[in-house]
Amino acid sequence: MPEHSDTSNALEMQDVHLWRDEVHVLSGVDWTVGPGERWVVLGPNGCGKTTLVRLASGYLHPTSGRVVVLGRRLGRTDVRALRRHIAVVSASITRMVVPRLTARELVVAAARGALEPWWDSYSAEEQDKAQRLLADAGFSHVADREFALLSEGERQQVLLARALMAEPELILLDEPCAGLDMGGRERLLQSLGRLPTGPTAPAVVMVTHHTEEVPPGFTHAMVMRSGRVLAAGPLGTTLTSAVLSDCFGVPLEVHQDKGRWWSRAAS
Repeated sequence: MPEHSDTSNALEMQDVHLWRDEVHVLSGVDWTVGPGERWVVLGPNGCGKTTLVRLASGYLHPTSGRVVVLGRRLGRTDVRALRRHIAVVSASITRMVVPRLTARELVVAAARGALEPWWDSYSAEEQDKAQRLLADAGFSHVADREFALLSEGERQQVLLARALMAEPELILLDEPCAGLDMGGRERLLQSLGRLPTGPTAPAVVMVTHHTEEVPPGFTHAMVMRSGRVLAAGPLGTTLTSAVLSDCFGVPLEVHQDKGRWWSRAAS
């Protein structure tokens, strides 16, 4: 297969297996993320959700199977070039940030795919864009604050603005609501719900443990258990009581109201 495929899908996985040491982390995963689709990936701890994100971002390769990201097959493409078109929001990014950087500096550095702004110069237009992205999320007031002094909710909003700075074709969100209080979570979900939509918009994949964290406007879901896909497809036909009860091993009721989801133990 050539380095670049003619597929228009954002992400394709076919019969993907991944072993780490002697652990079968992923087993026979088949998954396609179409252009502009917004997916949520749910499942218990250790089921392989974060491993999927690392495959999709080119930081892992499968033991066997086929992974095509933005038309480029892993193992047959330069992943350094591929990653320029992918934005990742995760705890691993937070750990790599220089604490004294201001929010605006961290956001504008994404225009060069960097974590620090020291080695490049940025135009007035790029500086204005970074400020606008923070303002669009309602966080222009933190632009000049050091990243280390921000709350968890503010940090996640800054990282989301950073993700949008480079105009990526694929956005990967690995448990972005982890550690947030209720207000921080709801503000972040509102921002995610305002992401551009349509086939020309970036595809989005978000990993979470909770139905309550599914942002409004997301289109699809994949439910995993023990490295396998239990169900995948449109939200309304995938996030069912039967599927999630099977996934988490406890009887659950799943409900939707005004575009938001919630679940609880079955009475």
